[in-house]
Amino acid sequence: MTTRLLLLSDTHLPKRAKALQEQVWRLVDEADVVVHAGDWVDVALLDELEGRAKRLVGVAGNNDGPALWDRLGEVARVDVEGVRLAVVHETGGSAGRERRCDERFGHASDDPCDVLVFGHSHIPWDSTTPGGLRLLNPGSPTDRRRQPVGTVMTAIVAAGRLGAVTLVPTPR
Repeated sequence: MTTRLLLLSDTHLPKRAKALQEQVWRLVDEADVVVHAGDWVDVALLDELEGRAKRLVGVAGNNDGPALWDRLGEVARVDVEGVRLAVVHETGGSAGRERRCDERFGHASDDPCDVLVFGHSHIPWDSTTPGGLRLLNPGSPTDRRRQPVGTVMTAIVAAGRLGAVTLVPTPR
């Protein structure tokens, strides 16, 4: 079996954009699991994704209000075909990120995972820590900040392994 993931973060609706692009909604429809790493801003997007995604995993971010925090919380964990996935919004600055994430989520931690999806910076990130933890930040589809265009990530999980991870540009 193959599971298709869509990774999102920092949508900031409706502050940075009025809505997600149709391209992103098509990716939602194609995905088996949609992961959102926080900064939704409006609970209406959570409601819409819950109604449309086959499976949704998400966390609240620093720009999210009490209604989103009550429904989502700070950390989400899910098993996708044997791949242990954790989701948080913030991991701190890029300097020392691998060490910090290894300590908190890596194989030697109390509750280890294989993949950590995070957001906050709006800057795509794909690395593997010395301990083997894969770190993925999809950027933002709606608020590109210093990036040429907005982005999301797609990924494949098959046979208990994370396969192809693709950074997908989301121009307006």
